[in-house]
Amino acid sequence: MDPNNKPKIFIIDDDSFLLDMYALKFSQSGFDVETASNAMIALEKLRGGLKTDVMLLDIIMPEMDGFQLLEQAGPAGLLKNILVVTLSNRGQQSDIEHGKKLGAQDYIVKATFTPTEVVTRVKSLLSAKKPV
Repeated sequence: MDPNNKPKIFIIDDDSFLLDMYALKFSQSGFDVETASNAMIALEKLRGGLKTDVMLLDIIMPEMDGFQLLEQAGPAGLLKNILVVTLSNRGQQSDIEHGKKLGAQDYIVKATFTPTEVVTRVKSLLSAKKPV
């Protein structure tokens, strides 16, 4: 974690409204926030050495989707010690299983969670991962 004890979250979503809204919500909840508007930018930031505690990843994006990002970043060792949470409107069981197979620890369906509930869920996952 960050030296100032703020957990760091990396949010990747091609919807600028949602990206800004989640960035604001997590910032207000005590997170240090980094964002990327698509998976290719996110992959470059990870390759460039970005360190984060949590990655909140949209699945449906142009050019490269969230699954493709996981397929490339995972084997390259870029997701080590990162809690990966997918956040998508696709809630099919096959998508959830595919995301988890690629290393996501949780899969949140956007339509069923408010932004506040997403923050609460991420905090809960983080505290389960890292005992205080």
